Amino acid sequence: MAMTVIAVLLIKTLLITSCFIPSSGMENTLYQGEGVLVSKWSYGLRVPFPSVFGYHRIGEQPVKRGDIVLFNNPNPSDKDRRIENRELFISRCIGTAGDTLMLNRELIDTAGKVFSPDSKSLYCYPASCEDSVRMMLDSLRISGNALVGYTPEGAYIRSFSHYEYYLLTQLAGERIPFSLYQDGIKEKAYPYVVPQKGRAVEVHPWNRALLCNTIRNHEHKRAEIRRDTLFVEGKPVKMYVFSKNYYWMASNNPVNLCDSRLFGFVPEDHIIGKALYVWFTSQKGRFFQRIE
Repeated sequence: MAMTVIAVLLIKTLLITSCFIPSSGMENTLYQGEGVLVSKWSYGLRVPFPSVFGYHRIGEQPVKRGDIVLFNNPNPSDKDRRIENRELFISRCIGTAGDTLMLNRELIDTAGKVFSPDSKSLYCYPASCEDSVRMMLDSLRISGNALVGYTPEGAYIRSFSHYEYYLLTQLAGERIPFSLYQDGIKEKAYPYVVPQKGRAVEVHPWNRALLCNTIRNHEHKRAEIRRDTLFVEGKPVKMYVFSKNYYWMASNNPVNLCDSRLFGFVPEDHIIGKALYVWFTSQKGRFFQRIE
């Protein structure tokens, strides 16, 4: 019995771990409550207890754009809590170290690649079509797409995956004019450079607060904004050279904020591994389905 327990602990510590999906942010790729197996060797094994022994990886490999990644919370309420003891998040990586993303004022990527048909976007349609939309959602058995708001003109806004949108438009034909809600704010997007180790990132008005928080929380330097200027260790800076690689994580659903819009850049020392398979689910036909 003792040897079995030790074997299980070694496997969980060194090879693979498991987590349960805490929210609806990754639907329809992962559903709330599902159990997921995560490989700790996908990006190299993070040496256990990095808060004690420092951050090191055995067989380090880079995170790739499109990967669904398990990581520790980069911005916990208790800043003194050790990295390895922080709560877990799981999201899709859409920006790796050195990438430039075009993010709007909601920090949603407006020009990036669509990595999965399950990725969701906000769509709007006339309020007069609401009853028809609800009937179509029922007939297609699409759930979890609650009304999220209204446009200034009074149109209704819902989030749909690219596949759900395809099904709806095929059924609706020209009767319901769906339109992508983000199109109206694309011109307000700005370039955000994902910090890369040893590379200088320029400070701009749109990324100043995000860089300040990253430098303070993860580079462990004194950083603050005074009169629209970023100060690091008491000196004004127009650019900053980072000591770590960082990543930008996004949930499938733009309404769900359990991603980098909430906690900013994810540093490399918070990365645990890549999600591989669903091992527990209430959804038919999803047991041991590979996660893409």
